[in-house]
Amino acid sequence: MEYLDFELPIKELEDQLDKCQIIGQESNVDVSTTCKQIEKKLDETKRKIYKNLTAWQRVQLSRHPNRPYTMDHVRALCGDTFLELFGDRSFKDDKAMIGGLGKIGGQSFMIVGQQKGYNTKTRQFRNFGMANPEGYRKALRLMKMAEKFNVPVVTFIDTPGAYPGLEAEERGQGEAIARNIMEMCRLKVPIICVIVGEGASGGALGIGVGDKVLMMENTWYSVISPESCSSILWKSWEYKEKAAEALKLTSTDMKKQNLVDDVIPEPLGGAHYDRETTFKTVEQYITKAYNELKDLSTEELVSQRMDKYSRMGEFKE
Repeated sequence: MEYLDFELPIKELEDQLDKCQIIGQESNVDVSTTCKQIEKKLDETKRKIYKNLTAWQRVQLSRHPNRPYTMDHVRALCGDTFLELFGDRSFKDDKAMIGGLGKIGGQSFMIVGQQKGYNTKTRQFRNFGMANPEGYRKALRLMKMAEKFNVPVVTFIDTPGAYPGLEAEERGQGEAIARNIMEMCRLKVPIICVIVGEGASGGALGIGVGDKVLMMENTWYSVISPESCSSILWKSWEYKEKAAEALKLTSTDMKKQNLVDDVIPEPLGGAHYDRETTFKTVEQYITKAYNELKDLSTEELVSQRMDKYSRMGEFKE
C-alpha cells in the first residue's frame, strides 16, 4: 500500500500494529491488549482524517496509484461477458479510450471509458489516460452502435484531460469533443456516466453527457486541474491547494450545484481500501440509475436530458 502525505499518521500506526503482532508471534507474549489499543487509535485516526478531507486531498485520493481504474471496474462488474471493441474506422485505435459490450447485473450495456496505466510501460501505452481525437471518435462510434441496437450506455470517466499535443490538435481534438457532446445530448438510449477518478476539462466532457451523472466520493470534476489553475492565476503550482478549494470541484460541491445527480460513497480511506465493496456499490448505483430510465420513451429521454443541461448555470440573486 502506498500512502499520501496526509496519510502518514495512519502508516505509522499500521507499522506499530504490525510490529506488535510480530512480537506476539515470535515471543509468545500476550500483546492482545496493546494491539487493541493501537487498532482503536488507528480507527479514530482514520475517521478523523477521512471525514475532514480538503478539496486538494480528495484530488490526491482520486490519483492514488492503488485506486481501481476503468478496466478494474469493467472486469469486476462484467466478468467474462465484456467484449472489447476497437478502432474509430478512420485513423487508428486509441488505447487511452476503451469500449465494448458487457453485462452488468444481467443487463447489456455499451461501456466506454478512459483507461490509465499501472506502471511506466502501461502508462505510456495508455497515454496516461489522455485520449486523442480518434479516442473520442471511437467512443462516438460505439455509442451510435448502441443506439442502433437499443443498448444503454455506461461511461467511466478518469482522465487528467484530453491529449494536448500538436498532432491531436491537427486531427481535430476540439471538434471531436464538441461533436461527442452534441451527439450524446440527443442519443436515443439511456446514458449513465460514472466519474471514477479524475474528471478534467473537455477530456471528461467528451464522454460525460448523460441522463444520470454519478460521481464517486473521492473524485473531482472541473474545467481545469488545480495545478493548471494555480499556474495561470499565480504563475506557480504552489497555490494548487488554494485553487482546488476555489474551483469547488469535489463531489459534495458538484452535487450541491446540481451538476451531478448522485454521489457514490466509498469505503473509509478510499476506493482502493476495499475494492470489493466499491465495485458492489458502483453496480448498485448503475442498476438503480438504469431502472429509473429504462421505461422512459425516446422522446422523454432526450427531452429530459436537454432540459437538464439547459438548466445548468442558472442561479438566483
